[in-house]
Amino acid sequence: MSAYSIRVWVRVSISLVILLFRIEPVSADVVSDWNEKAIATMAADRMPNPIGTARILSIVHTAMFNAARTAATRPTVLLVKQSDAASTTLIDVAVHAAAARVLSELYPKQKAGLEAVFKSATASLPESSDKSAAIKAGEEAADSMLASRKNDGFDSADTYRPTTSPGVYVPTSLPIMSYVAGVKPFALKTVSQFRPDPPPALNSSLWARDYNEVKELGASNSTKRTADQTEAGRFWVLSGTLASNQVARTLLATKPLSIVESTRLFANLNVAMTDAFVAIFDAKYEYGFWRPITAIRNGDRDENPATDRDPEWRPLIDTPMHPEYPCAHCVCEGAAGVILESVFGTGTLPSFSLTFAGMPGVVRQYTSLHQLEDEVSMARIWGGVHYRTSTEVGRAMGKKVGEYVLRNYLPVVSPVVVK
Repeated sequence: MSAYSIRVWVRVSISLVILLFRIEPVSADVVSDWNEKAIATMAADRMPNPIGTARILSIVHTAMFNAARTAATRPTVLLVKQSDAASTTLIDVAVHAAAARVLSELYPKQKAGLEAVFKSATASLPESSDKSAAIKAGEEAADSMLASRKNDGFDSADTYRPTTSPGVYVPTSLPIMSYVAGVKPFALKTVSQFRPDPPPALNSSLWARDYNEVKELGASNSTKRTADQTEAGRFWVLSGTLASNQVARTLLATKPLSIVESTRLFANLNVAMTDAFVAIFDAKYEYGFWRPITAIRNGDRDENPATDRDPEWRPLIDTPMHPEYPCAHCVCEGAAGVILESVFGTGTLPSFSLTFAGMPGVVRQYTSLHQLEDEVSMARIWGGVHYRTSTEVGRAMGKKVGEYVLRNYLPVVSPVVVK
């Protein structure tokens, strides 16, 4: 991550720590509550990068889904009467237990506070053997999920070797996720399952188009970019992980789901983003393609007469510390879009908005998920950090990952209900 991105991420983390202490322990949507609680718990410790955030949310929400599935399909002690739907049920208890257990194990310094939230959230249901069984189901789901991800490669040693000649200086900030080849995806078979073709050849007209577009629209001093485009370019320093979970919570409030399907939504969403990220970083390190700031300052070296060099060119936002191709923001939003559209539809939606702690007072408004994805893709060009081909390829990869996750990760569950 760039120095600017780190500063923004710290600011976001502080905002989320504040959120941790204002979230009510119980609301109409147990799953959204724990989604916010999980993000705030991470922020109170040390907020991981967007990929690490998606990974932890994948663990939390998959454990919650498995707990809910057990509670919803067990034919004896965990049955829930329809008349109990407005109050805390045994399914809720199992889900609360799973979330609290995962987060307590991952963040032991916050265990006391998380357990207090769990006890408060489940206090309305009297102690009984059924309640104990629900808690056990939740904790077992959590323990199983944690065990399955214990050695998944996300904490591998960073052994990235900078390219240089003996004695020759190169920038010294290490890129992120260079160890992606050793990572175990959640749903994909391998990190390279959807690896795309190489980026455009430097002597091609496609490369010249991409180069000149970002050179003109993504420059810090561009006169071609509108004020709204500049705002969007800066806004989408916001990580896709936080944005997509914010969108899911907002849309879920307009279309409530059963607790089982709500856990399934958030699990699929975060798994799709996590696997999309590892897929995109596999491609990034396979191709090692240069960023606009490098290409444009070396425009006389690509053997393309249509790409003029600008020795002073700078992007609108700081360039991320990893290779350019394909676009990670775009793969994230493409994957998230598939999952969200599977629940909320592909057409016009009730107007929803996004905010970003890095830009206080700015609110971006949307009426469809497609509109949101379009803006993210263009914002990376307006920000001066990606080329159009990269955004198109990244978004298409994300769609493939999202569709694969929907087909293969979690089953659809039909709850057993006692009338």
